[in-house]
Amino acid sequence: MVHRALGPGLLEAAYEHCLAYELEGRGLLVERQLPLSIVYEGLRLEGAYRLDLLVGRSVIVEVKAVEALSRLHEAQLLTYMRLSGHRLGLLVNFNVELLKHGLRRLIL
Repeated sequence: MVHRALGPGLLEAAYEHCLAYELEGRGLLVERQLPLSIVYEGLRLEGAYRLDLLVGRSVIVEVKAVEALSRLHEAQLLTYMRLSGHRLGLLVNFNVELLKHGLRRLIL
């Protein structure tokens, strides 16, 4: 849907916004740029990070527009999942010729 219409080469924010629009149009609850706090030795850092999308209050979607997904991108999403308590995440890289080559599903 979004990738087919826009193709690769845009900034992540454009894909994130359009993907949220598509998912909401299909009746799903989508929260964008949801603040994620971290706690370190009793110190709470409010909104230290932001989830790109939280879909249906259960799936974290991390949007990328990079040459290739790396283990670091997976580690980032896994950390977000652990910190937020969500067990399912989707890493989506829009900077690929075929979107199926830019998808990774992660489960805690």
